[in-house]
Amino acid sequence: MISKKELSDAYVDRDLSWMYFNRRILQEAMKPHIPLLERLSFLGIYSNNLDEFFRVRMATLSRIAECDDKGVRSEREHAQRLIKQINKLNNKYVKEYESAIRDVTGQLRHENIFIVKEDELDEEQQNYVRQFYRQKLSGFVSAIWLSAVKQLTDETDENIYLAVKMQANGKKTFDYALIALPVAECGRFVRLPDKDGKSYLMYLDDVIRYCLPMIFAGLGYSSFNAYAFKFTKDAEMEIDNDLRNGMLQKISKGVKSRKKGDALRVIYDSQMPKDMLKRVMNKLNLDKLDTVLSGGRYHNHKDLMSFPDCGRKDLKYPVWAPVIKPELDSGKSLLKLIQEKDRFIHVPYHSFDYYIRVLQEAAVSKEVKSIKTTLYRLAKDSKVVKALICAAHNGKKVTVVIELLARFDEASNIGWSKKMQDAGIHVIFGVEGLKVHSKITHITMKTGNNIACISTGNFHEGNARMYTDYMVMTAARNIVNDVNSVFTFIEKPYSPVHFKELLVSPNEMKNKFIKLINDEIKNKQAGKPAYILIKINHITDTTMVRKLYEASSNGVPIRLLVRGNCSLITGIPGLSDTIHINGIIDRYLEHSRIFIFAAGGEDKTFIGSADWMPRNLDNRVEVVTPVYDPQIKADLRKVIEYGLRDTCQGRVVDGKGDNQPWTSEEGTPFRSQEELYYSYCNTTPDNQKQE
Repeated sequence: MISKKELSDAYVDRDLSWMYFNRRILQEAMKPHIPLLERLSFLGIYSNNLDEFFRVRMATLSRIAECDDKGVRSEREHAQRLIKQINKLNNKYVKEYESAIRDVTGQLRHENIFIVKEDELDEEQQNYVRQFYRQKLSGFVSAIWLSAVKQLTDETDENIYLAVKMQANGKKTFDYALIALPVAECGRFVRLPDKDGKSYLMYLDDVIRYCLPMIFAGLGYSSFNAYAFKFTKDAEMEIDNDLRNGMLQKISKGVKSRKKGDALRVIYDSQMPKDMLKRVMNKLNLDKLDTVLSGGRYHNHKDLMSFPDCGRKDLKYPVWAPVIKPELDSGKSLLKLIQEKDRFIHVPYHSFDYYIRVLQEAAVSKEVKSIKTTLYRLAKDSKVVKALICAAHNGKKVTVVIELLARFDEASNIGWSKKMQDAGIHVIFGVEGLKVHSKITHITMKTGNNIACISTGNFHEGNARMYTDYMVMTAARNIVNDVNSVFTFIEKPYSPVHFKELLVSPNEMKNKFIKLINDEIKNKQAGKPAYILIKINHITDTTMVRKLYEASSNGVPIRLLVRGNCSLITGIPGLSDTIHINGIIDRYLEHSRIFIFAAGGEDKTFIGSADWMPRNLDNRVEVVTPVYDPQIKADLRKVIEYGLRDTCQGRVVDGKGDNQPWTSEEGTPFRSQEELYYSYCNTTPDNQKQE
């Protein structure tokens, strides 16, 4: 048994590990061999992630750090230390980020893509910008006198702001104004006319800088200077089982100064004059633990994710069309094919449309009585919802469990809920106190076995083009009955429900995973085959970290693929010698959760929606299913083994944050996503490139 002290010394805080993870995304943007526009996208992802992290996780830490309740003294001191560590890392990474921006911008110029400033425009471009302002931009630009703003945090932190300093001829005094960039309405980048085989773009920031004389026309100003800044607000206290019972209430009562909406982080143009900076900062309610960074000319680099490609497809990853699955494209009934044999799709390598077709067939089939499904996030124009509405119109009994608390998708989910209710669908809004994060569908048939679909990711067409997720479609009676029981539990959470096959949280999932690990320890001691192979997004739950250390200290080989937060430290003598972790960042976001245990030679395999975090195991409705079909099990093993071999996109996750490139014994470069895609194509990368 690992002691509490040993675990404390060998446990990486979740938020530190997140900083290490986000840096892996930044390191992708710094790789010279990555297509140039993809490097820009990685820079945008890094920036967007960081905004969300400060808005939610740093908000939580700040509230704890400022709590004056004596009962949370140790937690307060820990939060204060953690904030300082995070800010130190952030200051280090921002330098790497600025360097990457300069490098990528320079490379764009080599490719004849120029980002020009307001003072670099020729006469033709100046005319174009003035016309753009009159025809599109002017109606969305509103200037506010800075003196009229009581507190900047009354404004939204979704915007980038220009602080404008103006002076009229003959006057010694200055006036100050604030302009929010209308990025949502006009985009962040304005493409100017091409010229001589060269493409030209401007940041919207610089378009507005050029147009300042037009914005303030007639007011007598002769000089203008504008400097960008942005701030990130406290979004909420993250209700999470990282906080023990009762602590949340103490913190809520103990915090005096921190309010929802206060600024947590401010980034400003380092060239901003001191008098202007002072005026801006006076409008923000900052304290000594908040983050204030001087940066470059441009902020909110998340917009780089939508940087115009200027027709240069050669600067992006080559398109991988979804691989056709012949057995599902035979023209036969998909429902009958699933009743015959377990089927799977692995998106985005395979098309998500196979699942849509299952729903569409169920919506019109006379053999189908009812459909139940869980929805966590939905595409803007969801084909999933359209199929479910069609089913309801055709007289099927349709039940949808939709999670209204899916962060940043709350409004969208409420809108979809109303549409489904209007169509006659029975909509259930989850379980009080528990997020429904499971990804399951149940279809009741009039003849033959009922059908269930169990996925590692959301039933979301957009995500399915970017996230790697695995779905098993089965008619295995015990599993299908268990899936139906999950819906019973959601509808009646206080009634006793027993699951024969599924691992379900918050019921028994954690205990069943612990038993699986304990079995590996016993088998290793008995000389039987023993190992653990896992592909997962996050591992931070202290119980699961302790069990993995215990298994490693008993000699069980443990090989993990962990994309995000990871609280394990590898290479500790006698504690984690047998643990090896690879973290992959590539064109697709690694999102599937796969668990394989040797089980003394039986090879037990599972997939599902749950990561090993307190929120997943204790505070959400999650589903993990065993997989029995030999072909599917073999494919899942291949997914993990390919990932463990990845030396091109893999980084060593060791708890230290260095993110060193992963190496393998073979010594030859191996890119798991590419190799996996072409294995599904039944070809090789080299052959495909020759074609």
